[in-house]
This record gives sequence, C-alpha cells and structure tokens, in this order.
Amino acid sequence: MIAAATRHGGVVALAGGIGAARFLRGLVQVVPDDALTVIVNTGDDLRLYGLHVSPDLDTITYTLGGGVHPDQGWGRADERHTVATELAERYGVPGWFTLGDRDLATHLVRTGMLADGATLSQATERIAAAWGLRLRLLPMTDDPVATMIDTTDGRTLHFQRWWVGERATPEVTAVRLDGAAAARPAPGVLDAIGDAAVVVLCPSNPVVSIGTILAVPGIREALVDRPVVGVSPIVGGRVVRGMADRLLPAVGADVSAAAVAGLYRDLLDGWVMDNADRGQVAAVAALGVATRVTDTIMATPEVSAALARTVLDLAAEVGRR
Repeated sequence: MIAAATRHGGVVALAGGIGAARFLRGLVQVVPDDALTVIVNTGDDLRLYGLHVSPDLDTITYTLGGGVHPDQGWGRADERHTVATELAERYGVPGWFTLGDRDLATHLVRTGMLADGATLSQATERIAAAWGLRLRLLPMTDDPVATMIDTTDGRTLHFQRWWVGERATPEVTAVRLDGAAAARPAPGVLDAIGDAAVVVLCPSNPVVSIGTILAVPGIREALVDRPVVGVSPIVGGRVVRGMADRLLPAVGADVSAAAVAGLYRDLLDGWVMDNADRGQVAAVAALGVATRVTDTIMATPEVSAALARTVLDLAAEVGRR
C-alpha cells in the first residue's frame, strides 16, 4: 500500500488534536514524507492577547517535531509561564487559556505574518519548516471560521471558551461552524484529496475536528470518490481523550464506534476499531463499510505505527474493490 500510495498521489490525513497527533507519529514512520499531506482543523483557532492561536496545527507540529509536552500531549515541553503570570498578577488579565513562553514564539510568528498579509497556509508552512517537518501540513481553510457551542442556558460560546474556559460544564444543544458557508478550502487541499490513493480520517473528535473540516464547502464532496478509511476515536463506549461524549448527542449520535462510523457513512469505505469494540463489527458492516479490529490505544510510537499499517492494509483492500 505504501508503494502504491507514493505512485498514485500519496496519503491524505484529516486531523485535529491529540489523538490525530499520536496517530500521525506512527503514520510518518510508514509513509514517506513526500507522499503525506495532513489537512488540519482550524475551527478551534482563536484570538488571545491579540495573537492568532491555532491549537490543532500547533499540537501536530510540536508532536511531529519532537517538542510537545510529553504528559499533556499539547503545548511545549520544558515550558515556562513567565508572561502568563505577569499578565494575570500585574495586569489582571484572565488566564483561562494559558500560553507558555515558548509557545508564544509560535503565535508571534504566525500573527506577525498574518498582519503583514500572509495567509494561514503560508504561516503554517514556515512554522512547519522551522520544526523540521517535511510532510505537507495544510490548514483546512485560510478563511476565518469558528466552532461555536450553543448551550442549554441560552449562551453561544466559542469552542475554546466552552471546553477550556468553562471545562465543558454547560450542556450542549448545538454545534456549528461560523463562517463555514463563505470559507474555501486552503490552496492545495482539494488537489491533494483528488490525487490521493487513500484519505485517512484520524482518530479525532468527529464533531469539532473531522466534522469541521468536512463542513468547509467542497471538502466532503471531494472525498466521495476517494478511498476513505477512518480510525474510531471511541473505545469501549468511551472517549480516549477530549469531549466527544459531550458533543455526539448534540448531533444525534450515540457514543460508540459504530455510531461515529455512521456519521461518515456517505464517504467511508473502511473503519478501524479497538479490540474492545469487536462486538460492533456487524453494525459497521451493515453500513457497507469494511472493518479491522486492533489495538488503537497509542501509548507508544510503536503502537501508533502498527495502527497506521493496519489502516493502510485496509485501504489497500477497499481500494481493490
């Protein structure tokens, strides 16, 4: 499958957050850098202290570049918080979303480039190169979009305010991507998908990571005639990381591996689930989707690489149909 992917346009991965980053650290071991394009969710992006912060792009960059905080799975290793402390203690600036000193450098570079007229794609390319990434890393769009959460108490919150600022406490009635209707895929996104031998849906939140990427006009439609294989972010009826269990009911889905596959049923050809969900194989097969069952808890890079090989093997199978 790896050789075929290299010859026929490579592998495209749709990604967002820690689960995707841990999967990608395995995928880069089995797919050549020049055959891999990663398209990343930007619905989580926000302005903070006047800076443009791209959490998912940065988590993936730091993970693949070897600089992520090993315990958190996000932010920088060996981080200090001198600036955040000064903002809070001297100036009374709320610290609900803390940026470390090393992390600030990334946001300063990005924000400066955007202020000078560069696109988010161009800023991402520069940052990725500085971290030694040789794969192609693309934001889903260069246009401003924002994932918004409607709550049962009548408020509408930016996703990060709901998730980080209020610790996902308010109950959710709806999730939407503001600006999506006017957004365009970033340069290279549709071409990469159109040329891909396989598109991989990383084990990311199906509502606010993969779902937001698919909400950008043209992306979901481009996937329909491509082989698409996904990895379930749900294991044994529970989320591994994050808050998908809080958001899936808001889009009418159960918290299960089969239910998440159902959200992608119009484009999904293959679905990889954890051993704990072996009992859901028949339900996924009833959607017309091929399945594999394996260890999806990516505690080490070796497990991530084995999972990536399983995904590519399944992609080869569905691609021959």
